[in-house]
Amino acid sequence: MTTVVLADDEALLRKAMAALLPLEGDVTVLAEAEDGESAVEATLRHRPDVLVIDLEMPGLDGLGAVTRIRDALPEQVILMLTRHARPGVLRRALKLGVQGFVSKAAEPAHIATVISTLREGRRWVDPDVSALAVIDDNPLTDREVDVLRATGDGYSAADIAVRLHLAEGTVRNYLSNAMQKTQTRTRHEAARYAREHDWL
Repeated sequence: MTTVVLADDEALLRKAMAALLPLEGDVTVLAEAEDGESAVEATLRHRPDVLVIDLEMPGLDGLGAVTRIRDALPEQVILMLTRHARPGVLRRALKLGVQGFVSKAAEPAHIATVISTLREGRRWVDPDVSALAVIDDNPLTDREVDVLRATGDGYSAADIAVRLHLAEGTVRNYLSNAMQKTQTRTRHEAARYAREHDWL
């Protein structure tokens, strides 16, 4: 028997999965979560074999929740559901150690099979999702991405320096490089451009 926690803000989809997964495979749903915060809470409380989590949720999104869960439970097996997997987001999820990716349009039987696959210690990425993952048109370095992400969150260069443990001059250099690569005039334009191109 494989235990799961289901996290998805779409109540209809979440309830349908909770009802159908046990019919399709040897799956027991321990808890449901409607947002990232409750996903973290439910996962830490129930310690499921597999966390099935939606990428896009209000407030703390799927990646934010996975980051927090990884800190507390480094070995947690995670299956991420996505409607449209963007390359930058997918790469971040892979770096966080997410073991599986499935389209939200997948049949419950397929999701149940993937849950079993992950439980056995293997990985799974749906072909349509993996095709996007290999498209790497991002010219930004990891550090440039970090400073642009923090810029997009509204932090000043001085704040970013403190948050990322860098010298303020170094942060300004990264921002300048990012502005050149995105051909923008301000760091906020660069952050917006990078977000629109799914590089953050």
